[in-house]
Amino acid sequence: MGAAAGLTAAGLKGLHAAAERHVGDKKVPGVVALVARGGQVHVEALGRLAVGGPPVARDSIFRIASTTKPITAAATLAVAAERLIGLDEPAGRLLPELAGRRVLRAMDGPLDDTVPAARAITVGDLLMFTFGFGMVGEMFAAPQPWPVVAATQELRLATIGPPDPPVPPDPDTWIAALGSLPLLAQPGERWMYNTGAQVLGVLAARATGQPFSEVLATRIFEPLGMPDTGFWTADNPPCRNGLPADPGRAGRVG
Repeated sequence: MGAAAGLTAAGLKGLHAAAERHVGDKKVPGVVALVARGGQVHVEALGRLAVGGPPVARDSIFRIASTTKPITAAATLAVAAERLIGLDEPAGRLLPELAGRRVLRAMDGPLDDTVPAARAITVGDLLMFTFGFGMVGEMFAAPQPWPVVAATQELRLATIGPPDPPVPPDPDTWIAALGSLPLLAQPGERWMYNTGAQVLGVLAARATGQPFSEVLATRIFEPLGMPDTGFWTADNPPCRNGLPADPGRAGRVG
């Protein structure tokens, strides 16, 4: 794609070939790729929405997976700007389920071998994924599931492992179940993936008195003119029942 000529036929052919290489039953079933230069815009829609499913179109709906996490963070900061929460305040003010925490002596140890948390979990800890709970690489390399991992599966928290939109209960039930488990690390001690974003969804909903879907709509999507982005779609049941997490729909957070 020449610097002066903009998008060229040869360059677009290369884009098509590159995108096509990633599509297949054992790779991804479909993909939408877009390239723009100046006033030129070119879109490739290849493959299918699912194996054996309908063809991908330019306006197809996709889950946006972990892109939901920065969107959740932006919504949380918007709520903080309204002074409904403080970044340095204990999360336990609105989430008493996370107050007075216990911490595992060893992340792979029994659930009853704990010590008191050295300090309270703050809203900032949730934003930075350092509140003491989430996914770490070691748990996936273990020959047997850690007790805390097995407990999350038994409680159907769907916070460690692949996204599972139909599983989680309502936010209050979910946060209560999470609060019944010890932390894996002291607050502020270690970065752990995923769970902090889910907790933020419950926190923002309680701070505003609105479902998290409304928090996202009123603080992010509507002000930015994002009509094709939402917590769920009309053709798909609500995902996570109020908990932001990996599934999302193309442009759809949830």
